[in-house]
Amino acid sequence: MNRTFWLKKAVKFVFFAALFIVVAGFVTQSLWNWLVPELFHGPALSFGQTLGLLVLSRILFGGFGRGRGSWAQKRRQWKQEIAREVSNLSPEERENFRQQMQKRCAQWGRRAEAHSMRNAFNEQ
Repeated sequence: MNRTFWLKKAVKFVFFAALFIVVAGFVTQSLWNWLVPELFHGPALSFGQTLGLLVLSRILFGGFGRGRGSWAQKRRQWKQEIAREVSNLSPEERENFRQQMQKRCAQWGRRAEAHSMRNAFNEQ
């Protein structure tokens, strides 16, 4: 692929991302200014305040994401998938897998998780 192809894709992505932010901000501002002052006697928001509110809600509640479920659910599903895969391995393959995972996790400072994974694998 050449540079112009990727440059066009990047420009298109930036354009649509900015368009999405503007539309989401406008819709949120319109809904807020329509409902909150009437129902709760709250203040009307400017566009900048609306964008700040969207960012704050993203930080606090984790909206706008592609994935479904919380991190805890995803982690639990991942552990179940790994446990299912490991249960089909021979004892030698299981030990080899455990050692590989321990090496990978140790480099990130997660020796406790590698240890707990080893215990989970040994229980099976």
